[in-house]
Amino acid sequence: MSLVAETAQATAASNKRVLRVGTRDSKLALIQTDFVVSLIKATYPELLIQTETMKTIGDKIQDVAMSKFGEKGLFTKELESALEANMIDVIVHSLKDMPTQLPPNMALLAITQREDPRDAVIMSLRNQGKNIWDLPEGSVVGTGSVRRVAQLRRLYPGLVFQDIRGNLTTRMAKLDAEDSPYAALILAVAGMKRQGLGARISHPLDNVMHAVGQGALGIEVRSDDVQTAQMLVHCLNHRETRMACFAERELMRRLEGGCSVPIGVQTEWSQDKKVLKLDAVVASPDGQKEVRASDELLIVHETDDDDLQQWLDREDARCHELGAKVAALMRQKGAGAILDAIHRPEPVSAELIAAATAHKG
Repeated sequence: MSLVAETAQATAASNKRVLRVGTRDSKLALIQTDFVVSLIKATYPELLIQTETMKTIGDKIQDVAMSKFGEKGLFTKELESALEANMIDVIVHSLKDMPTQLPPNMALLAITQREDPRDAVIMSLRNQGKNIWDLPEGSVVGTGSVRRVAQLRRLYPGLVFQDIRGNLTTRMAKLDAEDSPYAALILAVAGMKRQGLGARISHPLDNVMHAVGQGALGIEVRSDDVQTAQMLVHCLNHRETRMACFAERELMRRLEGGCSVPIGVQTEWSQDKKVLKLDAVVASPDGQKEVRASDELLIVHETDDDDLQQWLDREDARCHELGAKVAALMRQKGAGAILDAIHRPEPVSAELIAAATAHKG
């Protein structure tokens, strides 16, 4: 079926149904979901869209470092359960929260255009106008990311990095409190901008590689929901972002990474969009060791678009190959030894998670 015919068919189907979109109930998640809904509405203005919100384990437990959880999917599991039960039709995720291995019958259908993926320094009110390198030795910098700490300790060994949890509003309140122990926080540029807090960014961290998928939104559907897939794949996918993020996710999958493993990436397109470059780093949590590797993919532009899904599958496969190749290079250089030597804290017990979620649900 041609692309035009598929779009016409999907449009006809959209006029006969309600699309139920699932998301976390945080402020940022709702802003991101509203953005995705606007993209869908631009193509299917007659479609009735309902937003269903829920809390995930990661939302309910705010007093435990994410690296201590023994399971992945802290911000996705409840949403995926609702999707599997046909309570919702599609999920909008922050892509960096999505595990690289999805549950059976789940598919990452689309990835939207990426916001700035870099990390940024957010100075406390008393340190406005300073840069991170201006902070005196012993200054406390807040971040919940093992990846950020591993890279920053190597760059700024005199600083003290302390875990901080909570949504962006909560973390900013902790930073701005009169008795705050934090001189600065490290947060994602994308989240700050999406919540209208871009003016509080002191400066981006160009020398720190960002998280896999950071700044992009992932759209998850049931694999057997062909109607929803046909309807959304055309209007939500951003080709360059999708290809970059698929390469990043394959790298992380091959290195068995996640929130508790310090893997950083940076993907960059050539000006003519013909070459995709993937850079990656694995650093020890103490900042003493690191391994870097990179490779490039020459893009072959397809001319036959009669079958969009086959075209996407071919591009996805090539991006997976890029991620796998860089992961192999990293292991050859010793990344495996760094990852194997990382001390993994005793995971939070299932009983504690159940008790905490029941209390805070």
